[in-house]
Amino acid sequence: MQEFDQIEALWASHTVDVKISSDEMLRQAKKEVSNMRTKSLLNIGGMVLSLLIVASLWLFNFESSTTHIGITILVVAIAVYTVILYNDYRIIAKSDFTINPSEFISQLKLYQLNRHRLYNQLYWFYAVALSLGTTLYFFELLTHLQLWAQILFVGLSFGWMIFCSTLVRKAVIKKDKERIALLIEKFERISGQFKEQQ
Repeated sequence: MQEFDQIEALWASHTVDVKISSDEMLRQAKKEVSNMRTKSLLNIGGMVLSLLIVASLWLFNFESSTTHIGITILVVAIAVYTVILYNDYRIIAKSDFTINPSEFISQLKLYQLNRHRLYNQLYWFYAVALSLGTTLYFFELLTHLQLWAQILFVGLSFGWMIFCSTLVRKAVIKKDKERIALLIEKFERISGQFKEQQ
């Protein structure tokens, strides 16, 4: 065990100073921003597709008004969340680091703040709206099922929502926060290197 501690101490004391040119760092950072933009567009596309699928439920003939109210709540919640995602996408899509570095960094910080708000405050509005809409939508359908199937369906639905609201949400928040913070740090370092060269 003592040998392992010595190896670990030696490894910790051994640092390698890797110099990356500002051009290489800028290229990597731009690629990461491009990936963020692509993921944002895919999220928006997925939300629009979800909106169309949920709205298409109105094509079926439902007897209960609660079903129509549930579909309306789902459509409104998805539409609002889609608009929020689109506005966040516009923040990172409209500015370029090479044109105005300080404006780009401030836009990236605004994007980071908006994402934090999205995952912490607006997420609960979205989760409650989806839960309420889903409950009202399935109210009519559940009456046609046996009691054990109703209990199973409701239990699985709530279990899935709790799983997404806790474990999945926390993992996404952590990954997103680290990625954006690292990106801001890279662009600030690149900006500092450009100022030193001038």
